[in-house]
Amino acid sequence: MDFSVLYIGSGQASWNGAVPLAKTGVKIGVIEESQYGGVCSNKGCNAKIILDKPLELINRVKDMQGRGLDGVPSVNWEDLMAHKHELIVPQDSHGKARLDNAGITTITGHAEFVDAHTVSVNGKNYTADKIVIATGLRPHQLDVPGKELFANSTDFLSLPHMPKHVTVLGGGFVAIEFATIANAVGAQVDVIIRSNRILRQFPAKYVAEVQADLKARGVRFVPNMNVQSATEGEDGQIELTGDNGFELTTDYVLDATGRIPNHDQLNLEAAGVKANNHGIEVNEYLQTSTPNIYAAGDAVDKKTPKLTPTAAFESRYLTSVFKGENDQPIKYPPISEIVFTSPRIAQVGVHLDEALAQPDKYEVTEASYDGDWFRQVENEQGAALSLIFEKDGGTLVGAAEKSNNADNTINTIVPYLAMKMTKEQLNDLVYVFPSIEYTLQRRLPLV
Repeated sequence: MDFSVLYIGSGQASWNGAVPLAKTGVKIGVIEESQYGGVCSNKGCNAKIILDKPLELINRVKDMQGRGLDGVPSVNWEDLMAHKHELIVPQDSHGKARLDNAGITTITGHAEFVDAHTVSVNGKNYTADKIVIATGLRPHQLDVPGKELFANSTDFLSLPHMPKHVTVLGGGFVAIEFATIANAVGAQVDVIIRSNRILRQFPAKYVAEVQADLKARGVRFVPNMNVQSATEGEDGQIELTGDNGFELTTDYVLDATGRIPNHDQLNLEAAGVKANNHGIEVNEYLQTSTPNIYAAGDAVDKKTPKLTPTAAFESRYLTSVFKGENDQPIKYPPISEIVFTSPRIAQVGVHLDEALAQPDKYEVTEASYDGDWFRQVENEQGAALSLIFEKDGGTLVGAAEKSNNADNTINTIVPYLAMKMTKEQLNDLVYVFPSIEYTLQRRLPLV
């Protein structure tokens, strides 16, 4: 065999486990057909947060007008994009160097299975005892006439100039985050969704408040609408048509209707690996239907959130299995999620909507931060937190927050869930003052 373990894909689901495994002397190969480091590093969350950061700062400056600050800066999109390129362009070479420096053989090109132990790249076969599929997701493309006129998330993250009128198709993470960015930069933004609700994976009450804020900023939402076609006018604008005679003329259309797995391009049939429209099917050990082939990250069909930290966790788990240190099924810790709107919404554990629908099983403790001294320092309005406890035993099982600092609050709570802390135990902690953590404890009647 050429390798003990061969990874297809070089993103978070690959290198987090491949690098430490290689350092033990195991012969490792990594195949990458695009950019080393994967989508998150090169054309996903890392790039997005660079574009979002000035918007976060500006919102805080707006809150402080007349309270020590005068004047609100504007976003120079061209300068911001140049800064994004400055930080993101080197990620590809950094990702490859990380693998090379660990003694990993890097193979550039498109991989296809020949059999359960053989993968072909650029006409050359590579064999391995174990193979890990970590090929992730790609943007879904709406299948309508004129779809070639639509941009996807990768295009938007390298958009040289912000159009005057941006239309976003979709209501998920990417759609609403990018709509938030385009609106803040000064574009007229329309969001077209096929249902009547955005951000379905987050608490309805917090989503409704964020959506109301976006509307107040000028974002227009078109619910329950299916776009049927797109044509380009003589002036270069895009004309959309939809249900019931709907028409809209815009400068730019972002297709953010979801992401789909890349497994359809791997010739999985040759290796006997089963997959479906949601990803590759695995068991509780991340094994596919072919025992020596595994899958990790967004490529997997799973209920667990398809997020960068989840992919990294799965990669590290597989390394522990391959090293013979772990013979147990994968056991996921509490996994937090966030959407980078303004303000953010973050959550972990039991979903707030689920808890509110089952008052006999869960106790929900909610608090507004409007009267909190620490939040008043930055004049933040409308921030709120919900903690979810099991009624039987009082164990903390979930949390959700809408605020500028929602990521920090939820990150603080994650270990509380992992340790199965009760109200009484939470009340016994002593924090730095002033701080988000102290405010968390002070605002909630925990006992």
